Amino acid sequence: MRSFWIYLLAILLLAVNIAWVRADSLWSSTGQNLFADLKPRQVGDLVTIVIIEESASQQKATQSFDKSFDHSNSAGTGPILKLIPELAYDSSQKSSTQGQVTISNKFVTTVTAKVVAVNPNGTLEIQAERAIELNGEKQEVLLTGTVRPEDIAADNTILSTRIADISLQTKGKGPIGNRQKEGIITKILGFLF
Repeated sequence: MRSFWIYLLAILLLAVNIAWVRADSLWSSTGQNLFADLKPRQVGDLVTIVIIEESASQQKATQSFDKSFDHSNSAGTGPILKLIPELAYDSSQKSSTQGQVTISNKFVTTVTAKVVAVNPNGTLEIQAERAIELNGEKQEVLLTGTVRPEDIAADNTILSTRIADISLQTKGKGPIGNRQKEGIITKILGFLF
């Protein structure tokens, strides 16, 4: 009987020690599955937008104008018309104009957007806002649009060219931004001419 109690006591001590023992893992338990899909699916999820927008416009215009006018009048006959001297008039006008306007813009940046709504068809409404101020120069980027989840890459990025109904605004304030604005005299001359 005594061996039974020793045996029972040994089992109880072993059970108490097992409760205190735990194994540590090489991997930290962050709650994320290594094989989980990181693409946004619900409101509040984030997606990185790679903005690469280029636009180019070229216009050419050519116009030619040629006009000539000849008129001659000889001296008249008769007592009154003889007083009118001989007249000759010759006029010629030529003009040619050419114009060419070429505009090219390129905007490249990266911004992280937040999903603000999930549509019934599964598309995501996104919105991003970023403001950077450096050396007195402030630049703002505002972006809204609609994204299909299947267009988002495995690294949770999407090109701006894959966003539907995109609205992209960039604003700059500061010494450089102010220099790019037209002055009052330039505005007046542009209005008059």
